[in-house]
Amino acid sequence: MSWGAFLLRRAVALALTLAALSTLVFWATELLPGDAVSAVAGPSATEAERAAVRAELGLDRDVLTRYLEWLGGALRGDLGTGYTGARPVAELIADRLPHSLLLAGLALLVTVPVSLLLGLLAGGRAGRRADRAVSAGVLLVAGLPEFVLATVLLWLLAAEAGLFPRVSLVPLGGGPLATPEILVLPVLTLAASGVAVGTRLVRAAAAEVAAAPWVEAARLRGVSGARLAARHVLPGALAPAVQAFGLVTGALVGGAIVVETVFGYPGIGLELQQAVAHRDIPLVQGIALVLCACTLVAVLLADVAARALDPRRGSRP
Repeated sequence: MSWGAFLLRRAVALALTLAALSTLVFWATELLPGDAVSAVAGPSATEAERAAVRAELGLDRDVLTRYLEWLGGALRGDLGTGYTGARPVAELIADRLPHSLLLAGLALLVTVPVSLLLGLLAGGRAGRRADRAVSAGVLLVAGLPEFVLATVLLWLLAAEAGLFPRVSLVPLGGGPLATPEILVLPVLTLAASGVAVGTRLVRAAAAEVAAAPWVEAARLRGVSGARLAARHVLPGALAPAVQAFGLVTGALVGGAIVVETVFGYPGIGLELQQAVAHRDIPLVQGIALVLCACTLVAVLLADVAARALDPRRGSRP
């Protein structure tokens, strides 16, 4: 398959998947518990005031009409206006999303090399002591929810050691990079989860390559250790590993929701948590749709990179 056909197929698949997810996002938010009118009008509002608020928010129209209007606006880049603060959803996301992408990007910079190292170590020695030790360690971390990891790191590195702040407050008028110490604990929490998932995926790919005939031939020639892993196992495992990191990237962006809430980090995840608490449906829908889009783009880029790195492509067009 040519590059043009490959990219076209992936782009069409991404668009169709995002369209399906947009439908799921809208209808799922319709099932959220609570009443947006009560959240906006207040508990002491009269029935007349509640009816006025319902009409102002457009909630007096049938759900299908509201869905079609929301979908049409999303295609134009208009995600509506939030109930709280009456601020455009797209504007708010544009302010918060870079903070979350910074967090996920820094976590990915830690996740990729550590996962490759541990995955190659375990996969190249499948069934041996090193494999069992690495597999047990990452399985333990993978089994811990992110809020538990965050709590442990808070206790160890913030409360007990006092090395980092407990809350990731960004100074007014500045960004997270102005006070990099606030990033350490959220990044470590995300990276720990990313390494746990990434290592297992890389290990599976490396173990398959390590059992290949050309790797066995290299062993018979006396190649071993880091040289064997770097020259013979890594090239064959790199393409599936890159695809795995695409999935991990999506998980990191999604995992930021929990991590930002725990540390009070001003990203899109914390904004989503507050939007759910205030029944701000347009904001919940907009953030969920953008997170889905970020994950799909990460997977698409990983597929493209994996195809370029796949040694089996050879000279195929």
